[in-house]
Amino acid sequence: MAHRAEQRHVIVSGASIAGLSTAFWLHRAGWHVTVLERAPQFRDGGQNVDIRGVARDVLQRMGLLDAVRAANTTETGTVVVNSDGTVRATLPPDGPEGATAELEVLRGDLAKIILDAVPDVELVYGDSVVEVRHRYDRVEVVTTARRHLDADFLVVAEGARSRTRDRLFPAESIHRRDLDITMAVGTIPRTETDDQTWRWYNAIGGRSVHLRPDNHGTTRAILAYAPGEDLLGVDRSEALARVRSRYADVGWQAPRVLDALEHADDLYFDQLTQIRVDQWHRGRIVLVGDAAWCVTLMGGGGASLALIGGYALAAALTDQANDDPESALAAYEQWMRPLADRVGRTPKALVHFAYPRTRAGLAARGIADRLVTATILRSLVQRLHAGKKDDDQLTLPTMTTN
Repeated sequence: MAHRAEQRHVIVSGASIAGLSTAFWLHRAGWHVTVLERAPQFRDGGQNVDIRGVARDVLQRMGLLDAVRAANTTETGTVVVNSDGTVRATLPPDGPEGATAELEVLRGDLAKIILDAVPDVELVYGDSVVEVRHRYDRVEVVTTARRHLDADFLVVAEGARSRTRDRLFPAESIHRRDLDITMAVGTIPRTETDDQTWRWYNAIGGRSVHLRPDNHGTTRAILAYAPGEDLLGVDRSEALARVRSRYADVGWQAPRVLDALEHADDLYFDQLTQIRVDQWHRGRIVLVGDAAWCVTLMGGGGASLALIGGYALAAALTDQANDDPESALAAYEQWMRPLADRVGRTPKALVHFAYPRTRAGLAARGIADRLVTATILRSLVQRLHAGKKDDDQLTLPTMTTN
């Protein structure tokens, strides 16, 4: 797709929430936007994400608040269960910042809603960045399909394991914190025993089972355990065999989940690793989303941060990019970094509380479940799923749009 010479052009690498949020806002501001996505087609599915704090304001400004609300997963609250399925503790929603958020949506559904709102964006699937060349006022990109693109800026929104970031930013500036938690995640058939709550079961050995309803007539399942083992790059059948071995003596719904994941189309494995990059921009290349500040499920709030980050970056670029691109990118980082840092703090004790490894630890967790649900466990659930509450007093930067 050709673009007018006077139009500013941005290349966004990565078509998940952070990349699509950036594309949405720069497109609205009159930029020509090219989005490169390594996957061969739109990546649907995924687990629950939620929109909280000022991220709701971003959705409101997008005009997408009602669409996201209509795509609600139908989850009504959270329960912690015993091995026989009886409820040990209940965490019902408590306003917009409860364990289950008011705006609870599947990652794929949220991404599709944003994508549908920017039909004129040039979106290229099955292609990715392989080489970047800087000029004084431009950035040139070569892709795996041998496309040669030039733009005012390259936005890297590829996620926590971004290859482009790792090639272009100094290795010593990229800090990885492995939380030693492994997750096997997928969509499984719904049964009559499934209800509208997030059901959470813990077993000794740091193992947990999570079942969550969705709005598509299926159930989202997670097997999460610590200490973990990095299954990334391991053959699917071998990875599943390792997880099955790890869960061999875990009761409740673990056997059902293991059998169903064998046939799940969207099965993926994750090793929770938090990312912090010393500086999010180099020349006309800038990071947004998990590529810059991955907080993981334990930090929480990743989808909200992705929405906010895309808006904040676009606001900075539309405000100052023509006169001083370095100052524009610095302003984005100055505004966004404190929020990402605040949300991303995860004390080590929280991991041990979430994944008790001994019978004594599991018993202590059971006592906490019953006695202090309103404090410790509620805080834990919000971190595991929703993230910390964004500062409702935070004011979004001004955005200049067409």
